[in-house]
Amino acid sequence: MPSIIGLLEQQEHAARRRVDGLREEADRVQAELAAAEEELREWLIARRRVDTVLAPDGAAGAGVQDAAGPREAGGWPTSRDAARPKSQVPVWRAGMASSVLSVDYQRIVQAVADRARLEQGPVTCQEMAAGFGMDVVPARVEALRSKAKRLVARGWLAEPTPGQFTLAPGAAGPGDGS
Repeated sequence: MPSIIGLLEQQEHAARRRVDGLREEADRVQAELAAAEEELREWLIARRRVDTVLAPDGAAGAGVQDAAGPREAGGWPTSRDAARPKSQVPVWRAGMASSVLSVDYQRIVQAVADRARLEQGPVTCQEMAAGFGMDVVPARVEALRSKAKRLVARGWLAEPTPGQFTLAPGAAGPGDGS
C-alpha cells in the first residue's frame, strides 16, 4: 500500500511539472508578444515616414507650424479654417469659395490666384514647391502636380500648357469672394 506522503509527493511533482510547463508557455507567449509589438511599431514608423515623404507640405513639421502660426513662405499663406485634409475636391460652381477645399488645395489655388493677380502668368509645380518652402524634389513636385491636376479636373484651375496652371475661367481666387 502506498504511503500518504508518497501520494502527496506524486501530486506535488505533477503540479510542479504543470506549473513549469505553463511558465515555459507563458515565456514563449511573452516573447512572441514582444516580437509582434516590435513588428507593429516598425510598421507604424514606416507608415509615418511614408506619409511624411508623400505629404506635399511637409506634414512632419506641421506640429511646429501650428505652434508658430500659419506659414507664409513665398507670400502664400495657409488657412487654418479649411476643410479637413484628405477631403474630396468638389466640382467648382459659380459662387463657390475656395474655403470648401482642404488646406493643401487652398494653398495651390492661392498660389495660382496670386500669380494671376500680379499678372505673372501660369505657375508650375516646381515654382509652387519653392514658394511653399518645400524641397523641390520629384516626390514633392509630383504630389503637387497630382493635386493641381485634380483641381483642373474639378474646374478650379486650367492647364493651358502642360505643367503650367492658371485659374479656370470663371473661378476666382480665395480673396475674390467667389
